[in-house]
Amino acid sequence: MMRIRSVAHNQLSSNTKVQWTPPFRMLHCLVMESPRGRSGGARPLLSIVDDDESVRESLPDLIREFGFAARAFSSAQEFLSSGTLHETSCLILDIAMPGMTGPELQQELKDRGQEIPIVFITAQRNERIRDRVLRQGATALLLKPFTDAALLAAIKTALQAG
Repeated sequence: MMRIRSVAHNQLSSNTKVQWTPPFRMLHCLVMESPRGRSGGARPLLSIVDDDESVRESLPDLIREFGFAARAFSSAQEFLSSGTLHETSCLILDIAMPGMTGPELQQELKDRGQEIPIVFITAQRNERIRDRVLRQGATALLLKPFTDAALLAAIKTALQAG
């Protein structure tokens, strides 16, 4: 899917097509971008694993607004069997879920040799779990509800770490 957007003259790159329209001599510029982004590289995929349907519905939209690709999964098992494991640049992971918990998925990924930066999200204030997941390599733990700015900062930190 291509996206078309307008840009200011000072934002033009050397490969941008420009059309002059007489008699107004106005510069009309359309830049077509694919989901791969401006640099030609793929946008980082952020996978969200949370059993809360409202989180799975809203968080991917916010992440896309940040400029990333996003996929949501209802369980750790669904994520592991999805085929997106090797494409995921950052995992946003709930702590408490039925079946395999977030910390158990973190350990499973470690056992498989998968180094995916993890941002944990949780409604539970449990310092022992927080300390454990951070000690095991998570880049952040955010308490629900969290701000958009806090999430974006955690994602940026995770992507730099990865």
